[in-house]
Amino acid sequence: MINFFYETDSKLASEASLSSWISTVILSEKKTEGEISFIICDDEYLLKINQDFLNHDTYTDIISFDTTLGNQLNGDIFISSERVRENATEFKVSFDEEMRRVLIHGVLHFCGYKDKSEEEAKLMRQKENEKLLMFHVEH
Repeated sequence: MINFFYETDSKLASEASLSSWISTVILSEKKTEGEISFIICDDEYLLKINQDFLNHDTYTDIISFDTTLGNQLNGDIFISSERVRENATEFKVSFDEEMRRVLIHGVLHFCGYKDKSEEEAKLMRQKENEKLLMFHVEH
């Protein structure tokens, strides 16, 4: 089950279509859907999580806590809508497009993809692009 929670006034448009797409992405990776919660928040909320749980004192767009069991994806994905908005401007894409990229980035982490090395980051970006195309085909 895909859940959306908000710690900010910023709400996502079309949660149903996002959920459907995320479910399709999970199946395309030969995984099963467990309980995945997206928590949309602001910079300060995510900074506090970064400080308290990861000992990082930096702003970020996403932090994921993976509780996947075997092939069943589970976890919490915290996303700063402020960072997403700023990134969208920087990359010259719409807010919705950048939000989809960040949403699926978290799910791909749960699927086992990493982005620490240059090679891992390149594969992650390829997978993000592949999954974003699935959204555009489906919707």
